[in-house]
Amino acid sequence: MEPALVFQWFLIAAIAAVFSIVVWLVPLRLYIEAFSAGVHVGFGNLIGMRLRKVIPSGVVRPLITATKAGIDLDINQLEAHYLAGGDVHRVVGALISADKASIELAFNQAAAIDLAGRDVFEAVQVSVNPKVINTPKVAAMAKDGIQLIAIARVTVRANINRLVGGAGEATILARVGEGIVSTIGSAESHKKVLENPDAISKTVLAKGLDSGTAFEILSIDIADVDVGKNIGAELQTDQAEADKRVAQARAEERRAMAVAKEQEMKALVEEMRAEVVKAEAEVPLALAEAFRAGHLGVMDYMRYKNIQADTSMRKAIAGPDDGGSSTIEGD
Repeated sequence: MEPALVFQWFLIAAIAAVFSIVVWLVPLRLYIEAFSAGVHVGFGNLIGMRLRKVIPSGVVRPLITATKAGIDLDINQLEAHYLAGGDVHRVVGALISADKASIELAFNQAAAIDLAGRDVFEAVQVSVNPKVINTPKVAAMAKDGIQLIAIARVTVRANINRLVGGAGEATILARVGEGIVSTIGSAESHKKVLENPDAISKTVLAKGLDSGTAFEILSIDIADVDVGKNIGAELQTDQAEADKRVAQARAEERRAMAVAKEQEMKALVEEMRAEVVKAEAEVPLALAEAFRAGHLGVMDYMRYKNIQADTSMRKAIAGPDDGGSSTIEGD
C-alpha cells in the first residue's frame, strides 16, 4: 500500500476519533437548546463540566428556565452550587416563584437555604400561601382539678430571612402546646375555658412564640376542647390511699411491737415461775434441815401445814370456777 494512502486513512481515523471525543465531551443537543433559548454557553464550559463530573443538563437547563423567566444568573454560580451538593432545579424554581410574588430573594440566600437542608422552594410557597399546622392533643388541668384536652390549628408563614438558623415546625408546636398548658392551668375553672376558648389563642398568640423560628405565626385557632378526667379527685383519692397505707403500716408496726413486748413478758413470767419452782423445791430440804438441827418442832410443822391448808381453801373460794368450791365443801 502506498504511503500516501496510508496517511489518508490515518488522517480519517484521527478525525473520527477527535469527532467522537468532541461529541462525547460536548452535548450538542444541549448546546443547541441553550443557543435557541438565547443563553450563551461556550464549548469550554460544557467540556469543563464533563471533566469536573458535572451533568451539564443539571446546570444548563435550570439556567435556560431562569433566563426565560427574566432572572439573570451566571452559569458559574449554578455549577458551583451543583458541586457543593445543592439542588439547582429547586433553587431556580424558588427564585422564579419569589420573583413572581415580589419577594426579595437573592441567589446566594436561596443557595444557602438549600445547602442548610431546607426546601427553599417550599419555603417560598409557604411565604406566599400560609401553611396550617395542626397540633396534637394537648392535655392540661385547670385549677379546679378538671382536665381539658385541646387541639389547635396554627397558621404560619415562612420567614425567608430566618430560614438559615431558625427553628422549625417542631419548635412552633412545642411552644404552642406549652402556651395552651400554661393558659388552661392558670384558669380558675374549666368552665371558663369552655365558655371562652378563644381566650387561649389570644393569650398564646400574645407571647411571641415565633421568636427565633423560621416562621411567622399569623393566627392560633382552637379547633376542639374536650373534658377529660377529674385529675383533682384522682389525686385526692391516691393521697387518701397512700395515707391509709401509711396508717396501716404504722398500726402493723405498733402491733408487732406489742406482740414482741407480750412475748418478752411471757418469757419473764416463765423465768420467774421457774425460780419459784426452784425455791419451792428447796423448802422440804430446809424443813428437814430445821428438824435435824432442832430449830423446828412438830407443833411448828403442824401449824405450817394448817396455814398452807387455810391458804389453799381461800384460793379455792376466791377462784372463778365452781369446781374448786364444791371440792372444798365436800372436804
